[in-house]
Amino acid sequence: MLAKDVKTGAILNYDGAPCIVQNISVQSPSARGAATLYKFRARNLITKQKVDIKCKGTENLAEADFQRRDVKLMYVDGSETHFLDQTDYNQYTLPTEDLVEESKYITEELEGIRALIYNDACVGIQLPAAVELTITQCDPGVKGDSATSRSKPATLETGLVVQVPEYISQGERIKVDTRTNAYLSRA
Repeated sequence: MLAKDVKTGAILNYDGAPCIVQNISVQSPSARGAATLYKFRARNLITKQKVDIKCKGTENLAEADFQRRDVKLMYVDGSETHFLDQTDYNQYTLPTEDLVEESKYITEELEGIRALIYNDACVGIQLPAAVELTITQCDPGVKGDSATSRSKPATLETGLVVQVPEYISQGERIKVDTRTNAYLSRA
């Protein structure tokens, strides 16, 4: 795959390990004839370390031999989180400490979780772009607050705190972007 065709979320084989692309920046040349540089911030799925990949747009990058499988959260037992494959009912287990960022969005009824399978082992999960969560604590909304664009903090059922518009009240379900922790809309 050419570097200029790589998108966020793609899984590349870099230094013999699968890496998921999290951020892409493009640096255009100032001189004529110079090549456009692509800088990828990726995370190694085996070691969980950040990796910076820098290359020209015409260079080839190898895609990792990978599978994405639809899974559902089964349970968390302290040090491990267990998922159930929705197709063949295999169980995958990941250390809970590896899912610190993802756990802010995972609930038992969450649909769209995908397990990342490499060499027949689950090395991580991928969340949907947006999830629906219930607000468990926030200041009450006041009539007429929708005229301004002010926001207030709201604590969600998973413990995540996001900024929401003032007219949103406790008990409502909202959509949250899993990439930016931003409020999107009411659910």
